Amino acid sequence: MTQARPAGQHTVRRHNCALVLAAIADSPGRSRADVAASTGLTKATVSTLVDRLAGGGLITESGRQDRPGPGRRGTSLSLSPRGPHGLGVEIAVDYIATCLAGLTGEVRELRVRRADNRSLSTARVLGRAGKAVREALAEATARGIAVGGVGVAVPGLVEEPTGLLRVAPNLGWHDVDLPAELAARTELPAGPVLVGNEANFAALAQLWTSGPDGARDFVHVSGEIGIGAGIVIGGQLFSGTRGFGGELGHFPVSSRGPRCTCGARGCLETLAGQEAIAAKAGVAGLTELVAALSAGERPARSAVREAAGRLGTALSSVLNLLDVPCVVLGGSYARLHPWLAEPLLAALRARVTGAPWSPVTVTASALGSEAAVRGAASSAVRGIMADPDSFVAS
Repeated sequence: MTQARPAGQHTVRRHNCALVLAAIADSPGRSRADVAASTGLTKATVSTLVDRLAGGGLITESGRQDRPGPGRRGTSLSLSPRGPHGLGVEIAVDYIATCLAGLTGEVRELRVRRADNRSLSTARVLGRAGKAVREALAEATARGIAVGGVGVAVPGLVEEPTGLLRVAPNLGWHDVDLPAELAARTELPAGPVLVGNEANFAALAQLWTSGPDGARDFVHVSGEIGIGAGIVIGGQLFSGTRGFGGELGHFPVSSRGPRCTCGARGCLETLAGQEAIAAKAGVAGLTELVAALSAGERPARSAVREAAGRLGTALSSVLNLLDVPCVVLGGSYARLHPWLAEPLLAALRARVTGAPWSPVTVTASALGSEAAVRGAASSAVRGIMADPDSFVAS
């Protein structure tokens, strides 16, 4: 057994730096004395760390505090809107997206580049992703913004400990080391590269943008060409023991259904994914589908009702197993919410055993198809917040 060793000075500083930054993020406008009181650190230690964080561009000091009562007012501390940003990258089946997000949550730049990546080789798609990253980094430089970390969202199984993409069925990818592949195609910043499933990043974006009064227990369903689910319980993402959880699209819903890219038959995404609904409705894509639904065309509405029944069959199993009361429709499902929610809710009420005592709700994500890339960028930001001293020292 390895014997524990005492924390060195650098380790203590890293811990305390994160502690001070978190205190400022939780209550913007605090003074150094307030931070010392809330963290239990000495005023001298807080002053040294505040100077270090300010020198690294993570916080700003802006005038005297605005607070009631007598006594000397300290200098107000807050996160710097021009501090290090997270870069989010999403490699989807039919597009590549990038997003720059700051410490305070604002999105500086979000760009989507449309293409059917299934028709391209892995190298070609990675080349396009590398170009998108280079363009985003150039945009950050032009704005005078440092990038302190990168998050990469992909539609497949990602091993959380290693960041290795094991399989992305709809892209036909196997065992792709995305950090290494992107590093070979562009000069990545010194911070960490976080790789994760797009549905998980989308669920985190939903959680982080919904505010303190938002749902803390929900299943976020990313309905695109494939279907993924991000499961949040008690305000924490549940992704399984290795990160492979949430593959809702591969729930079997018909033993005689079409062959799926995963090799099985009758998977949910072959019958209720974006392309399956459009084909059933007799339209070319999502935009045309929404137009047909808005016009009240019967084939379109019938196709959505049928998809809602399939989706309800799969989701009811998830809700019965995990006792989660809320479904958030994301991706293309968010745009279909006006027509999809009612038949889906009816299916869930009929199948979820606890529904009479714990009502199920179905809501639409305000982030839609931007959720995954925003979640990837925000995850990179949170990596900076968790270890700001490493960014300052880089």
